[in-house]
Amino acid sequence: MTPIRTILAATDLSGPARNAVVRAASIAQHTGAQLTLQHVVSSGALDSLRHLFATQPDDLQQRLLDEARDEVHALAAELCAPHVASADIHLSAGSVQTEIASHADALDADLLVLGARGASLVRDLMIGSTTERVLRKTGRPLLVVRRGARHGYRRVLIPVDFSPRSLKAIRVTRELAPRAEITLLHAFEVPFEGLLRHSGVSEEELASLHANARREASAQMAELIAAAGLQDDAVQQVVVHGEPSVHILDQEQLQGCELIVIGKRGLGMLEELLLGSVTKHILTQARGDVLVIDRV
Repeated sequence: MTPIRTILAATDLSGPARNAVVRAASIAQHTGAQLTLQHVVSSGALDSLRHLFATQPDDLQQRLLDEARDEVHALAAELCAPHVASADIHLSAGSVQTEIASHADALDADLLVLGARGASLVRDLMIGSTTERVLRKTGRPLLVVRRGARHGYRRVLIPVDFSPRSLKAIRVTRELAPRAEITLLHAFEVPFEGLLRHSGVSEEELASLHANARREASAQMAELIAAAGLQDDAVQQVVVHGEPSVHILDQEQLQGCELIVIGKRGLGMLEELLLGSVTKHILTQARGDVLVIDRV
């Protein structure tokens, strides 16, 4: 399994971001990882604030950093101390996504943790803005937190495409949530199915193609489970026909999963260059937390 030694949790000090800090501290506790809390004073928000002053204070940025430092230390004392002996603090000013990705590289962080929603004024940690931009800048695992961390993850859903990233997703999950029940989901589609149907291919022939694709996927699922060192009865296997994002969200609800572990990009021809369309959909629509992985 991949060890988690360093965790970077970015916070904008908003209420929703508190869940991310608690989750990061909880993971640091059971993995023994070093936790760093990061806050970035947004350069864009800082510039907007400067325009509001009739006479701009010369030390405005430093005053904001000093105030933020006090708040982050208070946050660490309140939320992290019950889980870890200490947490490092890092503050900076600049582009939020650039600063987060840069410091993650400096730490060689094994896990990034962000809240799914941020402060309504700046919106720096909202899905579709900073979270997506950080994903575009880093190949490090990024955990997007929506729920409070009252306990460790108990049910995890892993959509798999049988690429090497699928094996990594299982290994990261076992490190992150060693006691969780795991559901492996593969949603298959027959290439050019719509065109085949319009060209006169019969429903019987299409059903045969579906059956062949299902058998092939089931065989690949068995190979993946064996490669991960799991027993067949240790995981729930779901192989279904249809659009992946629909089945991922359906299974999240049916299985009561608290975490979805998904690759940044899939193998499909229509996947977007930097961030897969399925992954983007799951990030915006999932009810629970989402862990996005990339590097193999």
